[in-house]
Amino acid sequence: MSRITPLPLDALTPEARATLEYAEGSMGFVPNDVLTMARWPELLTAMQPVIDVIYRPGAIDRALKGLMATIVSGAAGCRYCQAHTAHGAARDSSVSAEKVAAVWQFRDHPLFNAAERAALEFALAAGQQPNAVTDAHFDVLREHYTERAIVEMVGLIAVFGFLNRWNDTLATPLESAPLDFSQRTLRPGDWSPGKHAPAPERGADAT
Repeated sequence: MSRITPLPLDALTPEARATLEYAEGSMGFVPNDVLTMARWPELLTAMQPVIDVIYRPGAIDRALKGLMATIVSGAAGCRYCQAHTAHGAARDSSVSAEKVAAVWQFRDHPLFNAAERAALEFALAAGQQPNAVTDAHFDVLREHYTERAIVEMVGLIAVFGFLNRWNDTLATPLESAPLDFSQRTLRPGDWSPGKHAPAPERGADAT
């Protein structure tokens, strides 16, 4: 159960409703984190263009962004964002469900190439607390990516640092679409809904 109740749709300001429509169009469902953030409409309005910049076409493709976001969210311990990003990677890009399911095996799985492995290793280190990124990670990244692309990766990771803390702290409940996808696709040892499961589904793993 969320520690702060998401607002009902009829309580949204016009600006919050516009942001919700943007999020729903991007994700395919009404996200509870947007409905919770709508209690501070100015913050919600400020976040929307940041998310838009992060996910618009840039120096790295949307498919890799989705996989990196899944890894960094998992490393940070946010099961809500991990489910969202896994679902989004398979829905909005060229990433197959099989590849999403194998993302935690990226180091030796044949679906991942050397450039992807470098990016995902970087995301894994950056999502940990304390931050585990070293100069060696940047040395490997530079074998495959420009500095502009690396800056874009850091921007993605930093934005999810905010979202991970927001949703994990509030125990934001998962919506049916990312919950169902993650339960069907992700390996039980890699993910479980924990405290983000709808209340009837919560069990011993709800930590």
